[in-house]
Amino acid sequence: MSKLASEHGMLKSTVPVKPRSFEALGLSKSLVVALNSMAIRRPSQIQIACIPQILKGRDCIGGARTGSGKTIAFAAPILEKLSEDPFGVFALVLTPTRELALQISEQFAALGASMNLKQAVIVGGMDMVTQGLALQKRPHVVVATPGRLADHISSSGEEAIAGLRRIKFLVLDEADRLLTPGFAEDLEVCMGVMTKAKNRQTLLFSATVSQSVMQLKESSENDIFIHEVGSNSISIPDTLGQTYLFIPTHVREAYLVSLLTLPLNEKKSAIVFVNRATTAEVLKQVLRIMDVRVTSLHSQLSQRERMDSLGRFRAEAARVLVATDVASRGLDIPVVQMVVNFDIPADPDDYIHRVGRTARAGRAGESISFVTEHDIVRIKAIEERVGKVMTKYEHVTESMVIRHSLQQTSNAKREALMDWERENSGSSRRKRKIEQRR
Repeated sequence: MSKLASEHGMLKSTVPVKPRSFEALGLSKSLVVALNSMAIRRPSQIQIACIPQILKGRDCIGGARTGSGKTIAFAAPILEKLSEDPFGVFALVLTPTRELALQISEQFAALGASMNLKQAVIVGGMDMVTQGLALQKRPHVVVATPGRLADHISSSGEEAIAGLRRIKFLVLDEADRLLTPGFAEDLEVCMGVMTKAKNRQTLLFSATVSQSVMQLKESSENDIFIHEVGSNSISIPDTLGQTYLFIPTHVREAYLVSLLTLPLNEKKSAIVFVNRATTAEVLKQVLRIMDVRVTSLHSQLSQRERMDSLGRFRAEAARVLVATDVASRGLDIPVVQMVVNFDIPADPDDYIHRVGRTARAGRAGESISFVTEHDIVRIKAIEERVGKVMTKYEHVTESMVIRHSLQQTSNAKREALMDWERENSGSSRRKRKIEQRR
């Protein structure tokens, strides 16, 4: 991270954000046709602001709420430039999660369908040898998580990484997350093989432009364009209702069952966010026992399991997704109508990313946060960050929970914990860890 910070600064600029056509932004007819085929006909504010500046050769920092079209804001100008001078590894996109990498790859594939675009997705949970061979073929676009790409740089040999030395575009998607200490070491390894900053364009995009992103303005030889839509208080869409339930810790599962099975909610798709993978698995089993169509998504699942789980939820085969913050950033799941914070995140920005899974692209949505006696400080920090006080959720009451779900959910939780302990004991746990590494 320190190397990246030393390479970049920024020059603040503003542009008009009146609705215009993609042609007026400088995109070719073939890309406009591809966008139309994706049902994208009018550019969003971040696309209007950033696409022309990127086409002019400027570095870019783009901040806008979730669902605003940030991926197209960097993918479209990259493919426009690629069509002018196609060669080797033209662009590298780094992103914090496997799921987001796969989603970005899908959008590049759709947008570049008429260009014979070659790309590679380099993420954990997949075969290293196959990925190394894919890198040797010098795809136009590489979409990767920093950890897995750093593994290839360290172990796959010069043939696999040579193409990275001449890239024209480096994209950090969900940049605020990538510029945290947890990614610093791997990011340094990735940066070490790339062309110097002055010889490439660097594009940083995120729903929340954190201090670590803004600190990149310290020193730079490059002309960096910044576009940040609004202030902290409007990082949350106006169409999102933010509510809370103040409840004791030990009965949260019963309140969740009552919430999800209310007549007004029983058909709604929902993501239930938790802070730990163990909680996600136990809660999934509790809801399954209580006849809720549910699946889970977290880092302890194999890549195939993660893809299958996300696919089931997108196809509405599962109505509820219990997930850690693996699912909080960037994933485009249009059917989400409700977000439940079963656990309150420590970082207010994580809350913004979580609730951003609903109320996307102008649609209505709601979030309900389960607040215990231990969460008061976190809730106050969240309310200060988003500039709005949560209101009480009135449709679930203590008497309702006691009458309809408390005893049954307690029994289901006991059964789920016993099942989890059996599955995670001894040889079963070792076998699963081996499968996850393959």
